[in-house]
Amino acid sequence: MPVAVSRRRFITFAAAAAGLPLLLKAGRAKAQLAQWEGTALGGPASIQLYHANEAVAQQAIAAALAELRRQEAIFSIYRPDSAISRLNHQGKLDNAPADLMTMLERGLSLAKISDGIYDPTVQPLWNLYSNHFAAANPDPDGPSARELAAALALVDWRQVEVDRASSRIAFARPGMGLTLNAGAQGYITDRVADQLRAHGFDRMLVDMGEPRVFSAKPDGSAWRIGIANPVARTETITSLDVVDRCVSTSGGYGTVLDKAGRFTHIFNTRTGGTAPAMFSVSVVAKSGFAADGLSATMLMAPVDKRQAILKAGGGEQAIFVTPQGVVATVKA
Repeated sequence: MPVAVSRRRFITFAAAAAGLPLLLKAGRAKAQLAQWEGTALGGPASIQLYHANEAVAQQAIAAALAELRRQEAIFSIYRPDSAISRLNHQGKLDNAPADLMTMLERGLSLAKISDGIYDPTVQPLWNLYSNHFAAANPDPDGPSARELAAALALVDWRQVEVDRASSRIAFARPGMGLTLNAGAQGYITDRVADQLRAHGFDRMLVDMGEPRVFSAKPDGSAWRIGIANPVARTETITSLDVVDRCVSTSGGYGTVLDKAGRFTHIFNTRTGGTAPAMFSVSVVAKSGFAADGLSATMLMAPVDKRQAILKAGGGEQAIFVTPQGVVATVKA
């Protein structure tokens, strides 16, 4: 069986338990820490915010979770009734949700910035690899050259037609497919945070796949985010002190498709190959919208193009990690 590990476990503070109720804990300052832990898009998620009124905190988190459910109905590729699944099945989508239009435009922008290194139309490659390794006795060397060529022929961000005026999305070729998993988690993190801020909260950490922090803690300290070791993921290989920023991490080991760990969920859009398993990139930016997606792009970007892509994509810093530690840091 393929080993499927959510890429959202790269951040070492992320909760592993799902479906826990709201917990109230005494904070170091007079305010109390309200914490929710659960799942978002199939992976661990959490909310931490400081409050002085438990009832208000409960109401805010309830509103945030309602927004999470709404966003999942748009972006989840695992739900056949989601907007993105209907687009992939039909090859077109009329009256597309505004959130989907916004995220798709961001994905196409990253594709243009990176000259196709990032491409939101890689879903045919995912389907190919997933079906290949789910079969009985699959070839350990992966899909055949002929199969890869056929899938790659359907990967081209320039063949996505977007009409903002009529809220219509369509593929130029039959068989194309879209995934915004590299991007949607950060976007959803922002939208969930918007709900909490609307209820008056400004000191919080929201992680719907990519952690974003707002303000410092009540004692004035920054939130500390640990970047996991690709081999021992409960260990922190480096850490960041973060205030008013999002940290998005992408790595091949997020989802390994075969027993040997040779094939991962992040694809090379030129060759159809995949990113190395034991390699990750963490991008720091002002929002989840800016950070997520850009981390996946940076993972596959040539060394000489990293800084230009980071800057053009709205990132501030990219940290490249292997089991041996931090191997490179790039600043915009």
